[in-house]
Amino acid sequence: MRSTVSYIRIIIFLLVAYFLIEWAVDSGEESAFIAEPLTWVVLGIILLFAIAIEICVEALRSVLFKSLKPEAQERYLIKENAKKEKQFRWIKNTYLKLLDSKPVEEEGEIILDHNYDGIKELDNNLPPWWVYGFYATILFGVIYLARFHVFNDYTQAEEYETEVAEALIAIEEYKKTAKDLVDVNTVVLLTEASDINAGKAIFTTNCVACHKADGGGGIGPNLTDPNWILGGGIKNVFQTISEGGRDGKGMVAWKQTLKPSEMAQVASYVITLGGSTPAEPKEAQGEIWIDPDAPKEEVPKEEIPETVTDSTAVVASNE
Repeated sequence: MRSTVSYIRIIIFLLVAYFLIEWAVDSGEESAFIAEPLTWVVLGIILLFAIAIEICVEALRSVLFKSLKPEAQERYLIKENAKKEKQFRWIKNTYLKLLDSKPVEEEGEIILDHNYDGIKELDNNLPPWWVYGFYATILFGVIYLARFHVFNDYTQAEEYETEVAEALIAIEEYKKTAKDLVDVNTVVLLTEASDINAGKAIFTTNCVACHKADGGGGIGPNLTDPNWILGGGIKNVFQTISEGGRDGKGMVAWKQTLKPSEMAQVASYVITLGGSTPAEPKEAQGEIWIDPDAPKEEVPKEEIPETVTDSTAVVASNE
């Protein structure tokens, strides 16, 4: 695989494969190669296939070349060399234009009248790419001056505040999907079957020794009645599981053992035990919990007694 064109084809093939993988893999805002490391393996396999194909093509070309007669081989080589020279001539010409330097054969035209122990100085022009780059910096400086110091478009402090505000929004969005960042202030009741089943598994492993499998209570309180020692509702139950019993009483703090997402799952499962009928329920402990956030039931108008305002009717009713 000695042909430069072969290397160019492999690079183009890899770029196409890269963009196809990015398009095919749903990785959100992240690159597929960051979100899914397995894509690197896929790209590596594609690279191996591309190299193998190019090697096979070069081998076939070599076999065909050797099958030619010597005269035909010589004509082919002359044609290929001419093609390569013509193919990359524009690159050489562009390179020379960017340097704007004299060939060695013409350096005698630009020798200055300086001689330092036989070392002579040439009066070469500055490379055009450098000159135009310098002009671009001047243009950038003028635009920058006008925008930030004349028209006061915006300041670095405003840019910082904007970036911080956007970052805070991004953090809040991230917290909504990052289950293990949940805490007592952000926890919500989980209702998906997968979360409830996961909470049940955690409860069976860690909680049945004190609360029994059906939540009827043993060493620990009954979890099926409406009474709660440390308060009911998802936030209070999550807090109790996380921090344990208060004032040195009750169960241990599970925050050292369970992840926040797991505590949210087991807390949600405990809430589902309310109203069930255990085999041997323990007596109620604590106070009946009424959720302050629950919507209050309105009494229908037809059930509200009408107020008597007629004084004659009041006298008649007294008689």
